[in-house]
Amino acid sequence: MNQRIAIFPGSFDPFTIGHHSIVERALPLFDKIVVAVGMNSKKHSFLPEIDRLDAIRRLYADEPRMEVIAYSGLTVEAAEQCGARYILRGVRTVKDFEYEKTLADINRKIAGLETVLLYTLPEYGSISSSIVRELISLGRDVTDLLPPGYTFEIFSRRCDMRRGDFWHIRAILAQQLRFAATTETAYGGKHRKQSLC
Repeated sequence: MNQRIAIFPGSFDPFTIGHHSIVERALPLFDKIVVAVGMNSKKHSFLPEIDRLDAIRRLYADEPRMEVIAYSGLTVEAAEQCGARYILRGVRTVKDFEYEKTLADINRKIAGLETVLLYTLPEYGSISSSIVRELISLGRDVTDLLPPGYTFEIFSRRCDMRRGDFWHIRAILAQQLRFAATTETAYGGKHRKQSLC
């Protein structure tokens, strides 16, 4: 019997509580969900690749229906490697919907993949990775905007804000992702090591 496998692609820089909500709501719909962290060597990332992967893997370590991979290139190619027949995406606004419809049409045409769109819950509609990054850069507490179980620790030094180059400033920050110790998790079961496709 063929498994219903969905790939959930994104840069996840960082993975927000909105992303987490989409995954939780989609799990009953699929046999397996593969979170695919897109890597772009031409773009400065806020969190290093290994931190983004490790963060999401630890978050779902006890959920056997979850897998976390890194990929570059076309999403449809990553989907093929993982055996996914569906692409999972979250939609927050009408603008998001128009963009996702275009991608869905293209992905269906070139690879025969169907896209499943889940509307973001109202309480998470204003949350995005870019908003979280900006709040962190301003020293604000973003605990409520991230999935339960981990927090960011960012140690910064003085830098010249007049450069006007946000990503240059982010690049010189020393970054470390720390998971908060928890005695309870949202999922039962034993620890499961995640593997790449």
